[in-house]
Amino acid sequence: MTELLIIKPSSLGDIVHALQVATSLKAQREDLRISWIARDIFAPLVQACAAVDRVYLFERKGGLRGFSRLMREVRQVRFDYVFDMQGLLRTGLMTARSLAQRKVGRWDSREFSSVFYHEEVTLPPAGTESHAIDILLQFASVLGAKPELTGDLVFRDSEKLHPGFPSTAAEFSHGQRLQAPVLMFPDSRRAEKKWDGFLALTQHLLFNDRQRRVIWAGDKYIPDREGLPSDRFLNLTGNTSLVSLPTLIRGSDWVVSNDSGPMHLSAALGVKTLGIFGPTDPARYGPYPLTRPTNVVVRAPALSMISAKEVYARMCAAESQLGGRPAR
Repeated sequence: MTELLIIKPSSLGDIVHALQVATSLKAQREDLRISWIARDIFAPLVQACAAVDRVYLFERKGGLRGFSRLMREVRQVRFDYVFDMQGLLRTGLMTARSLAQRKVGRWDSREFSSVFYHEEVTLPPAGTESHAIDILLQFASVLGAKPELTGDLVFRDSEKLHPGFPSTAAEFSHGQRLQAPVLMFPDSRRAEKKWDGFLALTQHLLFNDRQRRVIWAGDKYIPDREGLPSDRFLNLTGNTSLVSLPTLIRGSDWVVSNDSGPMHLSAALGVKTLGIFGPTDPARYGPYPLTRPTNVVVRAPALSMISAKEVYARMCAAESQLGGRPAR
C-alpha cells in the first residue's frame, strides 16, 4: 500500500479542486491510501469524499498547542509521499514535520515554504495562465499517473441529508410537476466577487416560467424580499450545512453562483453551472472545464455592469443549446 498525505487545509474551492485530483489519483492507483490535513471547518466535506481514507483536523485557532497536537498525530504514520498543495509557510511546516520519503510542493509556493520540499512540481504546458486544477494535476506525475481528471467525484452517503439540513428542502426539491430547482449562492466572502443581482434574477426566473423553482443557499443569511411565491422559492441562506452541499447541488437543475467554492463543487459534480465573474479570470478560476457546454460564465470588468436580464438570457440560450427550454 502506498501512503500519500495531501496537505490542503483551505479554502473550499481549492479543496474541491484537490478532491478532484485525489479522485483521479485513486482511479489510476488502486494501491493508494490517501490521508489529508484539512482545516476543521472544511474537514466534514473532505471526510465525506470517497477518495479520502483519513482526515487530520487542523485547528487554525488552536495556536502552537493545537499545531503540535496535530503533528504528533500525523507523525504516527510514515508516508511514502507528502503533497503540499497549499504552498504557504504553515503548510510547509506541516510538510517538514511529517515523516515521508518524498515531500513535494507547488511550483508557486510562497512564504519560503519551498525550503521544506524535496522537489516541486512543474507548470502545465499553458504555464502561469493554467487553470488551478491543471496546476494541481501536475502532482499526478510524481506517482506515475496521468495529469488528467479521471473517475467521478463521489461523497459517502450523498443520498442522505445531513441532520441539520431542513426537511422542507427535501420536500421542496422533490415537488411534483415542477422541474428541479435553480440553486443560487448569492454571497461571497470577498466584496469584489459579490454580485447584487440575485434577487432580480430570481424574479426573472419565477415570473417568466411558472414551472421554475429557486433555492437560495449559503452559510450567511441573505434577506430576500416579500412577494416571491412561497411554493416556488425557498431561502436556506444561513441554514446550509457544508456536508449537505453535494446532495443539494445534485438535486438542482442549475447552480448560479459568484466565483466561490459551491460553484466549483457544482461543476465537479457535472451539474449545469453558471458562474458570475468580475475581476478574477475564469480561464484560471472558472467552472472546470470551460469547454463543457454545461459550464457557463458571465463576466464583466466590474460586477455592477452585469444585469440580471443578461444572466437570465445566457441561461435560456444555454438551455436551448443543451436541448432544454427554448430561449426566450
